[in-house]
Amino acid sequence: MRYEGDIYRPPSEARSLLIQVTIGCAHNRCTFCSMFKDKVFRVRPTEEIIEDLETARSAYRIVEKIFFCDGDALCLSSDRLLKILGKIREFFPECRSVNVYGSPQDVLRKTPEELRALGEAGVRIIYIGAESGNRQVLENVCKGASREEIIEAVQKIEDAGIKASVTFISGLGGRKNWKAHAVDTGTMISEMQPSYAGLLTLMTIPEPPLAEDIASGKFELLTAEEVVAETLLMLSNINVSRDCVFRSNHASNYVSLRGTLPADKERMMQQLTEAMNDTDMIKDERFRML
Repeated sequence: MRYEGDIYRPPSEARSLLIQVTIGCAHNRCTFCSMFKDKVFRVRPTEEIIEDLETARSAYRIVEKIFFCDGDALCLSSDRLLKILGKIREFFPECRSVNVYGSPQDVLRKTPEELRALGEAGVRIIYIGAESGNRQVLENVCKGASREEIIEAVQKIEDAGIKASVTFISGLGGRKNWKAHAVDTGTMISEMQPSYAGLLTLMTIPEPPLAEDIASGKFELLTAEEVVAETLLMLSNINVSRDCVFRSNHASNYVSLRGTLPADKERMMQQLTEAMNDTDMIKDERFRML
């Protein structure tokens, strides 16, 4: 197996075989992210990817899940993706799912027929980083996609029979925009109705541009208690008509939430209310990590 640079995958892909089909991120301009800043984006040759699949087959007796890295592997043409997926079926007949990161732009460039073909070939989940439902916050962090485009992309995935797993970031609006960030993220989830919604909490390290704004005072971070209040406001604005698995149990989060919306909405809101009244329930900064 060959990997270039640091490799990232969603927490739920911890037991997946990781196959690097692209290097880096084609967009790579989000101000809060430093994951791929040390890489120049390129697509790996299909022959190299197939060789890695052959190597993995010889090394692992059972591979039930595969995840395509790096940041937006869905940018590959559908023909190329289908060729790789065909090889996975050939080499790993026991594989139940192939999952992939995709940007909203990647999804919108695919036709509904192409997405359905990818689903039929084994793609089960497309992970999308929405980050926020607020137009101003999306613009501030240079997301490169509008609220409307992100919603359309998620609906397009779900309509094709593939599950969308959408990630948002608590605290991304800073103190200035926290209420708008919370409300608009809640209404975005309501409108797109993804199969999965995940919530991380903003943490910065020196590399991303946002760190400079924090150091200069241009961007004010929320306190732990303010993040909890923001999450409560966001949840209060989520109204979905079909099951949405909701998770806010990443290592970066101050309060761990697990549930399915709409059934567990009131329980999770109560948990947040209790944490606001009893700050001992809030994770200490020492135990938070990316």
